[in-house]
Amino acid sequence: LLFFLFRRSYPFPYSSPRGNRRLKCRESGMPDETVWATFFDADPAMARLWPETRGHVLELGSGYGTFTLAAARRTKGIVTALEIDPELIALVRSKAEQLGLTNLRVQERDFVTSDLGVLPGSQSHVMLYNLLHMEEHVRMLQKARRAVDTNGTISVMHWRTDVPTPRGPPMDIRPDPEAAATWLSKAGFSGIVPVDLSDCCPFHYGITAKW
Repeated sequence: LLFFLFRRSYPFPYSSPRGNRRLKCRESGMPDETVWATFFDADPAMARLWPETRGHVLELGSGYGTFTLAAARRTKGIVTALEIDPELIALVRSKAEQLGLTNLRVQERDFVTSDLGVLPGSQSHVMLYNLLHMEEHVRMLQKARRAVDTNGTISVMHWRTDVPTPRGPPMDIRPDPEAAATWLSKAGFSGIVPVDLSDCCPFHYGITAKW
């Protein structure tokens, strides 16, 4: 069990344990959902990462729906979550139905190699969590910026580099908060602010930025 919990993510493009679909983002493996859930307290994290709830939200990579559902609970707008794994899509849709969340749309989309499938300036917030170790991180942030309106914001979360973590990509490809902030600035964002998540997501740091 300890080996399972503390081994690093797969050292190759991740193939879902439930199927043969392959993600385009390196080191994107996920543990069992029960293990994953122990790393996050999503509701208080979302309250800090997206404090001024309004309008529509776009999430890049829903995974198990940890933050997807928390976002949908916080807004009357539409939460659009992009995911490439059909079984994870079905899982999140089922959870939303059970919770009575009618404002959630989960779409199958390879957002790494394609566009985001939303109109420019149509979103008030974009969520990009545990993905900035991808090769084309600034390009992805530029896509996110095109999606938000001029009063919009983005929140970024990633595995910490200053402490040992039970999962996550290898340290040599993890961005620290300073690198992530630099990339946000290069993508055109401003008002970049660190967010302390140590009491609700102890293995992660957060950052928010404005259009």
